[in-house]
Amino acid sequence: MAESQEKIIVGLDIGTTKVCAIVGRANQYGKVDILGMGKVASHGGVTRGVVSNIDRTVAAIQAAIKEASEKSNVDIQRVEVGIAGAHINSLQHRGMIIRNDGESEINADDLKKLENDMFKLAVKPGDRILHVLPQEYTVDDEPGIIDPIGMAGVKVEGNFHVITGQISAAKNIYKCVEKSNLQVTDIALEPLASSEAVLSSDELEAGVVLVDIGGGTTDVAIFYDNIICHTAVIPYGGNIITEDIKQGCNVMKAHAELLKVKFGSALASELDENEIVTIPGIRGRAAKEISVKNLSKVIQARIQEIMELVHFEIKQSGLEKKLAGGIVITGGGSQLKHVDQLAEFVTGLDARIGYPNEHLAKGMVEEVKSPIYATGVGLVLRGLAAERIGGGDIISPGPKQPGDKVGIFSRIKEWLKDEVEVEDFKK
Repeated sequence: MAESQEKIIVGLDIGTTKVCAIVGRANQYGKVDILGMGKVASHGGVTRGVVSNIDRTVAAIQAAIKEASEKSNVDIQRVEVGIAGAHINSLQHRGMIIRNDGESEINADDLKKLENDMFKLAVKPGDRILHVLPQEYTVDDEPGIIDPIGMAGVKVEGNFHVITGQISAAKNIYKCVEKSNLQVTDIALEPLASSEAVLSSDELEAGVVLVDIGGGTTDVAIFYDNIICHTAVIPYGGNIITEDIKQGCNVMKAHAELLKVKFGSALASELDENEIVTIPGIRGRAAKEISVKNLSKVIQARIQEIMELVHFEIKQSGLEKKLAGGIVITGGGSQLKHVDQLAEFVTGLDARIGYPNEHLAKGMVEEVKSPIYATGVGLVLRGLAAERIGGGDIISPGPKQPGDKVGIFSRIKEWLKDEVEVEDFKK
């Protein structure tokens, strides 16, 4: 008999290289029990974090869900889904409302009105606002207020971090999940999900940069004083490193991936000049010898480029000198040897590898502790946090913002509805 899905959350990470479903629930000690997991290759259904082939993605989702369902003995019907891709952008904006009655208390409706005004901002054609993240408020010229509810005041201003993305990308994710006979509980930005899994509360307060190196993209999220201040998506990931090895070492793609995983290093200087790897020849041809040091030179060049782009984003945020928590690297790319050392050399900030095990109970699926599953575990954590609060979109680590009950998914449903109505009108 399958377990009931009550209070059981399924995180679905639809990535460039893999589709991963993680089933989890909260235990009595506030930790997460991982009940099961399913992982399959994307098989070209996703390119740089964006769905490029609906049928292949649907097949991968169904296979991952089936595996997770069998391992966990849970009948999976609803999932928390992540969204990423180079189309994700962010901006800072400030809003203001004037209240008629300055004597009455500021309530959640006032803050919601301020937040809803942000959704009216002009964005690029084809883009929609996905997240509006409140940072701090100013009440009657008194700045630095985190939660103004209950205060008296006439003029309420707010700083917001606004995240935009292509609505077509979000709709395609929704369609893939729907065709897999699943319901979407909510769609979350993947770097925000990963941050839930690998960042500590101390790091969020001190200032920290999350760098999630995936297959197709590298996601960056910068936090300071428990507030998300900057997000960016760099269109390079592990796949382009594999392609570089394929070209630089003149080998097949499958061999390039194995070389990267088994012998790859982000610092060529740390390796022995004489270490050689032999790979089999094609169709009876002679075996090929490759210097591990030369292999690492190819990898280092690309990782250095990625880290320089991360450093640029850190400078753009204006927080370069305030990030006491340094850099936390997660995702599949974090498993390359010495990648944290190279990050330190390029950025000048302390770096560590982020493992999603802080919130996990003992005795769960050991494999899930790998940085590869940071996004999937983070989606489960967000889903459980939303359950505790009573539904809605948990937009960042830490306390839920007052009055926020509308997730991305709710807005996507509205957009889909609007689109259908327009098409009906045309008929």
